[in-house]
Amino acid sequence: MKAWTRESIKPVVEAMIFASPSPISLSKLAQAIENVPIELVKEAISTLMDDYNRDQQRGIELVQVAGGYRFQTRPEYGRWVKRASRKTLQRLSRAALETLAVIAYKQPITRAEIERTRGVDSSGTIRLLLSKNLIRISGRKDVPGRPLLYRTTTRFLEVFQLKSLKDLPGIKELDSGLEARQARLFDKKAV
Repeated sequence: MKAWTRESIKPVVEAMIFASPSPISLSKLAQAIENVPIELVKEAISTLMDDYNRDQQRGIELVQVAGGYRFQTRPEYGRWVKRASRKTLQRLSRAALETLAVIAYKQPITRAEIERTRGVDSSGTIRLLLSKNLIRISGRKDVPGRPLLYRTTTRFLEVFQLKSLKDLPGIKELDSGLEARQARLFDKKAV
């Protein structure tokens, strides 16, 4: 049995975060390494984050997002990554953003409730958001007809760089600057 220290576990944690296709949680990291206290993993992550934040010459950063940790391109280097990437950025339409906002703030929510809030048919927009894995079906509402319920996904948290739904801006924040925030986020991330 190996006696782990913060320094000896740091490269293991770094490699696991790097190899993970999506943000990896603290508990998953600790479970994957046998006989290691979760506090030691937490210290290693903190040290890694400090290392990456201190060295501003690195092109990547370690961030906490969607309930886990991941490496991502530093925003100031995003334009070069976009040029090199063959993936075309796809912006969401205003209708898609409105629908996504309604779902994010009122989830779980049915299509009829979304349409009542927006005042227009949202079936096509919901299909688009489902195909982009920004929302998911989370069950059925216990009312006549048993309509589907929709929720946001972990991918939604990743795209909007939120640790959890608690980090959604308040109504006052939405009124003052939501469009600017969305423009910045969609310049950084492909949806």
